[in-house]
Amino acid sequence: MASSDKTEPKEQDPVENKQQETPAKKSPVKKISLIILIITVLIFIINVLSDRHTPHTDQARVKGLVLPVAPMVSGYIVKTNVTQHSLVKAGDTLFIIDPTSYEIAVKVAESNLEKAIQSIDAGESSLKSAQARLSRAKVKLERSTKNWERTQRVLAENEGALSEADIDRSEASYLEAIESVKSSQADLERQTEALGPLNENNPTIKAALNNLENAQINLGYTAVIAPSDGIVESFNIEDGYFAAAGHSLMSLVSNNDMWIQANLKENNLSKVKLGDKVELIFDIEPGKVFEGKLTSISYGVSVDNTNPNGLPKVSSAQGWLRDPQRFPVMIELEDKEIISKLRQGSQAEIVVYTGKKPLLNMIARLRIRIMSKLSYVR
Repeated sequence: MASSDKTEPKEQDPVENKQQETPAKKSPVKKISLIILIITVLIFIINVLSDRHTPHTDQARVKGLVLPVAPMVSGYIVKTNVTQHSLVKAGDTLFIIDPTSYEIAVKVAESNLEKAIQSIDAGESSLKSAQARLSRAKVKLERSTKNWERTQRVLAENEGALSEADIDRSEASYLEAIESVKSSQADLERQTEALGPLNENNPTIKAALNNLENAQINLGYTAVIAPSDGIVESFNIEDGYFAAAGHSLMSLVSNNDMWIQANLKENNLSKVKLGDKVELIFDIEPGKVFEGKLTSISYGVSVDNTNPNGLPKVSSAQGWLRDPQRFPVMIELEDKEIISKLRQGSQAEIVVYTGKKPLLNMIARLRIRIMSKLSYVR
């Protein structure tokens, strides 16, 4: 009886066991999914805030001045002092154009100046002669006037004292003296105007001096000098090459003025202002971070090719989503030593710090330092 009262253990249904175990298995998945979702949202928020407060871009390049070097006069090159990639200083002679014809032009101009001076001297002598004739005419007029006045007094006292012929001769002499003075005066004025000032302001002398100065300037232009410090590029000429005035024969890459142009997205510019601190990395110096400051923000870019000499043109990537418009900003490097190593067109990556945002600034600094280390393997 006692044994019959004992009930055998009932076997549990496998389906029930599975239903009981399933919630325990799903619980970690939910937690992980929630954590991933939270992290994704945080990353999204940090990315949006970073775009405004610590904008960064890898669309940055080293820019500088490229000076085309063209002679001011034409002629055959007789001496070249530089080659491709030569380092030159401002004032160094790059090449020399045959000066022979320009030296002759200087001598001709000097001769013309001497002739002009001689012409002025001759004109001055003629002027003195005209002045002497005027003086003689005035003396003659004075005598004729006195003679005519005396004749008038005699006739007033005694009408028959003088013959008609004597009266006519006296009057004719007086009138002739007046005309002689007028003629001499007009001749003197004419020669004075034709001769001009008797100094360097004389038109003839000024013209000769200008021609001489121009010839001397052209002679000086036969030695083509470097306008600034830099490196010679695109130079492939030699002695005997004919250089045409105004046609560039080489380019001089200036190493005095270099800056960084970075293309920031339009929504990066809301907090950016002039003077903001910038950190930069260059492929030429991997592992190093350099500092600079933002000096200029573009106020427009070209959207078509109708005006190639107008606003800067910034290319945008084409994809499923519209890429934000980018605008160039200019950055000045504070470390002058790196400038000597940079080459125009070199790539850079930058981050701009727009204010005191400890968390965002820390993230931005960490990011750009990681990217600087990655420059070793780019």
